[in-house]
Amino acid sequence: MSSPSLVFVLAEDQCQKQFIYRFLVKAGVGPRQMTIEVSPSGRGSAEQWVRKNFARQVAKCRTRNARTSTGMFVMMDADKLTVQKHFSELDVALIEARIPKIDPTTDAIARLIPRWSIETWILFLDQNGADNPLVSEDRPCKNSKTPEQWSELIPNASDTLYKWTKTVTARPKNLLDSLQCALQEIPRALPRSSNP
Repeated sequence: MSSPSLVFVLAEDQCQKQFIYRFLVKAGVGPRQMTIEVSPSGRGSAEQWVRKNFARQVAKCRTRNARTSTGMFVMMDADKLTVQKHFSELDVALIEARIPKIDPTTDAIARLIPRWSIETWILFLDQNGADNPLVSEDRPCKNSKTPEQWSELIPNASDTLYKWTKTVTARPKNLLDSLQCALQEIPRALPRSSNP
């Protein structure tokens, strides 16, 4: 018999899925304790798919969390918009579904929105925050590597993110704004047994 999911994830693409999967395993969440849904490729905007499914997943997480510790991560690339703009769009999706907005004090839900894309975070985290002219929240870096090259960087990048959730002193001074926001969101969504 398999263990119940403790963490639900909505992600735009396979790169986000790989990244969050590796992070959650490092945080002590077993593969059978997570359910990751990814936007079907070739069926329209992945960002719209995440927003469309957000309210349903939030309701499911809140219902289950009333019985047992359950967290949720939603991942979407900010692209050229701001993290706050995407937070607002997710709030609108909840309002339209007649579901209360996210309450950071009670909801075990983390919104991870890298600016431009998850690849920006991967490159920054892989280099432990070292200055790199390719890493900027002002321009995309997604096309600077092949999908295989990005996959190779994910293990180290997700390990670095996990380390940064454990101690503030390990974080660099030049932390990306969207990553700083994510580090504030992450602890509340991890199941209590794995919470940093």
